[in-house]
Amino acid sequence: MIDKRILLLLQLSVALIVLVIWHIASTTTLFGDPRTISFFFAEPIAVGKRIVDWFIDGSIWYHLGITLTEATLAFIIGSMGGVIIGFWFARKPLLAAVFDPYVKAANALPRVVLAPIFALWLGLGIWSKVALGVTLVFFIVFFNVYQGVKEVSPTVLSNARMLGMNGRQLLRHVYLPSAMSWMFSSLHTSVGFAVVGAVVGEYLGSAAGLGYLIHEAESVFDVTGVFAGMFVLTFFVLVVDWLVSLVEKRLLVWRPIPAG
Repeated sequence: MIDKRILLLLQLSVALIVLVIWHIASTTTLFGDPRTISFFFAEPIAVGKRIVDWFIDGSIWYHLGITLTEATLAFIIGSMGGVIIGFWFARKPLLAAVFDPYVKAANALPRVVLAPIFALWLGLGIWSKVALGVTLVFFIVFFNVYQGVKEVSPTVLSNARMLGMNGRQLLRHVYLPSAMSWMFSSLHTSVGFAVVGAVVGEYLGSAAGLGYLIHEAESVFDVTGVFAGMFVLTFFVLVVDWLVSLVEKRLLVWRPIPAG
């Protein structure tokens, strides 16, 4: 097993190296004309200063709060729907077989195409962004939970039934633990997609949020503002993913540690 402190040091070293190369490229002639490079990629110090200014003057909090609300609602609604329907379909093979082509067809729809439709149906408020995020999160969780329940060991299931477990006990002690690892694997991915849904919806039509902030910066060729918004967004996603990891460790404390 790799020591956590060493792993953290290596991860920070990668970020530091990227920032140093970025700074050298945008301020010296080592990689070409620095004015051209900084025009397209901004300068890391300027990006950092913009982020600090946003937090000092407090302007970022309102936009961050809007995006956080949209992404959280999309994550919760999409995850709950994926878990419930995934369990339901896995336990009802006939139902899953009947709706299989419709689920696959719905999953194949480009989500960006749905964004204007949701805006037309639900307006330009938060719910059109939540709906877009739900469509991204739902299918990821649904397919993982469905597969996790289907992967239950027949031997374990037979032994549990021999011990007299009813449907509710099977769900709690057999099906749920089997699907839990699959479910949390999908939740880690869904965090990013919930934010993507919110930001894309804001980008296409909104008056607030990180997507709106990035879109406004792009419209005036403010590359520094674009990169600053992207970094704030990335940090936000990493924090939420870290929280999901804490919940996962708490609920899967029984899971054996993988071999080194």
